[in-house]
Amino acid sequence: MEGDASASPVTIKNIEKELICPACKELFTHPLILPCQHSICHKCVKELLLSVDDSFNDVASDNSNQSSPRLRLPSPSMDKIDRINRPGWKRNSLTPRPTTIPCPGCERDVDLGERGVSGLFRNFTLETIVERYRQAARAATAIMCDLCKPPPQESTKSCMDCSASYCNECFKIYHPWGTVKAQHEYVGPTTNFRPKILMCPEHETERINMYCELCRRPVCHLCKLGGNHSNHRVTTMSSAYKTLKEKLSKDIDFLIGKESQVKSQISELSLLIKETECNGERAKEEALAHFQKLFEILEDRKSSVVKAIDSSKKLRVDKFHTQMEEYQGLLENNGLVGYAQEVLKETDQSCFVQTAKQLHLRIQKATESLKSFRPAAQTSFEDYVVNTTRQTELLGELSFFSSGIDIPEINEEQSKVYNNALINWHHPEKDKADSYVLEYRKINRDEEMMSWNEMEVHNTSKVVSNLESNSHYAFRVRAYKGSICSPCSRELILHTPPAPVFSFLFDEKCGYNNEHLLLNLKRDRVESRAGFNILLAAERIQVGYYTSLDYIIGDVGITKGKHFWACRVEPYSYLVKVGVASSDKLQEWLRSPRDAASPRYEQDSGHDSGSEDACFVSSPPFTLVTIGMKKFFIPKSPTSSNERENRVLPMPASIGIFLDYDKGKVSFYDTDGMKCLYERQVDCSHTMYPAFALMGSGGIQLEEPITAKYLEYEEDV
Repeated sequence: MEGDASASPVTIKNIEKELICPACKELFTHPLILPCQHSICHKCVKELLLSVDDSFNDVASDNSNQSSPRLRLPSPSMDKIDRINRPGWKRNSLTPRPTTIPCPGCERDVDLGERGVSGLFRNFTLETIVERYRQAARAATAIMCDLCKPPPQESTKSCMDCSASYCNECFKIYHPWGTVKAQHEYVGPTTNFRPKILMCPEHETERINMYCELCRRPVCHLCKLGGNHSNHRVTTMSSAYKTLKEKLSKDIDFLIGKESQVKSQISELSLLIKETECNGERAKEEALAHFQKLFEILEDRKSSVVKAIDSSKKLRVDKFHTQMEEYQGLLENNGLVGYAQEVLKETDQSCFVQTAKQLHLRIQKATESLKSFRPAAQTSFEDYVVNTTRQTELLGELSFFSSGIDIPEINEEQSKVYNNALINWHHPEKDKADSYVLEYRKINRDEEMMSWNEMEVHNTSKVVSNLESNSHYAFRVRAYKGSICSPCSRELILHTPPAPVFSFLFDEKCGYNNEHLLLNLKRDRVESRAGFNILLAAERIQVGYYTSLDYIIGDVGITKGKHFWACRVEPYSYLVKVGVASSDKLQEWLRSPRDAASPRYEQDSGHDSGSEDACFVSSPPFTLVTIGMKKFFIPKSPTSSNERENRVLPMPASIGIFLDYDKGKVSFYDTDGMKCLYERQVDCSHTMYPAFALMGSGGIQLEEPITAKYLEYEEDV
């Protein structure tokens, strides 16, 4: 196995690029083979699974300190509901866990199956080559004996059966002649020990002895007899070894025979690189020249606009100064009035009349101006506002000449944001684009734009993770055909939820009434069946009869932090309530029999009377809002208008609930744009649960978390 360890170090060093893990960008460490046939470090696979799992559950970061203990209601029986606050309840094993990760090599999602990492083969061949590279890189670094007493001696050989390195003396001691250990396989000093027999990861006691041609992976006889490969075509390991080795040797010989052609093509590529660099610099210079021309035009227009504004300002100010001087002349002992006062001192009648006639006309004119004061000019410069809307749009779309690639269009209806962002777009010439680049950036509150983040995509949709809560993000996409790209699409602005998304399902064990409610197998959808049971009891229904609500809650509780979740209420629903309720209130609801004959019992008011208009609890232990008949009803409040037109809103397509446990506040959102519809204080002294109630026909669908969906990939031959 290690017979080629002495191969030329130069040859080994020349293949360094093939020995780098595409995930961590370091030399492979215990590489595993993914279903797509790419290799990745064992620790990198675990980290990818962990990151996907965190994204699936949308756990808050350690810095925000918003993670919360999750509790489960223990039992549907009333005597066990008292333990509703007891910590440690976890969701059962039926809850799906993510087994799909994005391959860093081909950037496609691959499914690891039920066994996850345990079902992957270790790439011992690649591991051996990496070890040869390490030895070539550290030729001067000796491998020390593992059994020597301090100080250890330099090892001279390694035992593949013992997985240890020995110096000459220790090897003789631990592998004496005439014993079984003397028959162990030993090689030169190494740190890479691999098993002599490859065992099946699904049946750990069985050795690999066959090769599945459909899945292109080694299997054991149990995999063929009754496992996942029972209906697949398999061949013997020796036959697969011979066939694949012949193909690989033939292809390598072909490439070696074309060495001169490869060198010629490398020289051609070097020339193309230089030509590309020269053409790129020329294109950059031309682009800068065009922008400089635009700058000059803008500078010229700026000078003209500023000059026109200054001229108008000077003209208006001069008029105001002239008018102000005229009015100053009306003051006593000043200007016109002062002159008239001097004329009045004239005693000669002829001279006085001669002067006073014209003066009197001026005085009359000044008197009239006092009665109807009008400024000599306007102070507003509304006519001088520069309208750059159209030019800004044109400059925003400034790009290269049409390259023959149509601009992609983001589909706003199919794009949404929840725990992650899902961006879908349409490209009229889909077959002409090799790939797409999705760009996104955060928009700060002061409208300051951050730098664009780029993601290369090979289809027309992408899930974007790790977005900050309660933030606006801009998305745009452009298409690529070879090295030519299209202009960017119009930007789509999405608002992320105000807190990390809270993951839960409907609880079918506590308070769930299976006679009235129908829960699907995934436990993310519930429907109210208002029909047969009510008809059977129809003779008891009289005037004032009040049908009771059927409650259902989430299977996970909240004891700290900020959390957000969303649901969709079916348009045909008659009456649905959504919100939060504390554990002690749930005990009261699920224990106390409700007086179904009382028309004055309102289950979400917290008291059994019609005095809701006169009494408001500032921080009740629950808050539920009503949705029905395609309307959203805002609860009555002592601090806001309770007029009908102010309390009845159109029903949102999706309703979000935001609970800030630490501040004791719950808010309800229209998730389209994350607009807050209603908020109030709530008593969070106990564990809080997502709560729902239905009456009559209705349905509630929990919003599904956005995760990277599995993509079909073509397996390499």
